[in-house]
Amino acid sequence: MTTATESPVTVSLPELIRLQAEARALKLPSALPVRSRPAGLKRSPRWGRGMAFAEVRQYQPGDDIRSIDWRVTARRQEPHTKLYEEERERPVLLLCDLGPSLFFGSGGAYKQVRAAQVTAMLAWLALWGGDQVGGIIFNGDNLVVQRPARRKKSVLRLLDRVARMQHFPGTLSGTGVSGAGLDTALAEARRVANTGSQIMLISDFLSLTEQTPRLLGSLARNNTVGALRITDPLEQQLPASGRFAVAGPEGPVWFDASDRRFRQAWDEKVAHHEQQFRECFRTAGIVPATLLTTEDPAWALQPLLGPRGRIG
Repeated sequence: MTTATESPVTVSLPELIRLQAEARALKLPSALPVRSRPAGLKRSPRWGRGMAFAEVRQYQPGDDIRSIDWRVTARRQEPHTKLYEEERERPVLLLCDLGPSLFFGSGGAYKQVRAAQVTAMLAWLALWGGDQVGGIIFNGDNLVVQRPARRKKSVLRLLDRVARMQHFPGTLSGTGVSGAGLDTALAEARRVANTGSQIMLISDFLSLTEQTPRLLGSLARNNTVGALRITDPLEQQLPASGRFAVAGPEGPVWFDASDRRFRQAWDEKVAHHEQQFRECFRTAGIVPATLLTTEDPAWALQPLLGPRGRIG
């Protein structure tokens, strides 16, 4: 499966709508080959709604033997069965970061494109699963909130906002990150989300602050929270040599990968952020998954889905 785009830099609304097909393929057991599962979410290996444990009672004729709770059975010396019930519908809130730092990519697609694609596929999957879908879209300069609703029109409106709030070539702003960045979005999510909501953060998490762990922990206290980190191979390791460019507020900025001092400074910066990133999510009690810009978003989403292709 490939998530091709008309441009590696931006993604259009029609493209996000067409991702219905790829999202639908995720519902099939054979949609993707099996591979090692990336780190999952806070409270469950699956994100979202499915069959929730209700209680344990004495075994009764006709009970499924696969539901026997062997630990309780051994402790009480008589068969006991686990009972399950379908979890209640819960709102799904998608936090999509389209800030200036995501206007970058060395291969595959820009980070903002991958973030938009992931948001679209999760939105479609949640809608098909019978959940209410909403989102908070932010790009450093602006932030928009769409409260969860269970209507296709609502998903289309959300994706339209995602497409409109991307950075476009020649319009990249170097200011405003603190005005409508990750912390602002987390605080807004805390205000908007009903207790028991399912919340997914989609970001490169390059704008972490001292307040972020507290905001994340507060959000995760009464909700199921997951995080998907969008990153680029170049942000992890420089090529052995050669000159390369990254987008800046006033155009491309060129770097020489063979410069020893530059490599040392780059490595130190990467190491510092990795430590900050790990500590932030460890403190919040959330284990994030990761998606490279060179990877298909479906690879990152498949392990987060339940057996029926639902977000859960």
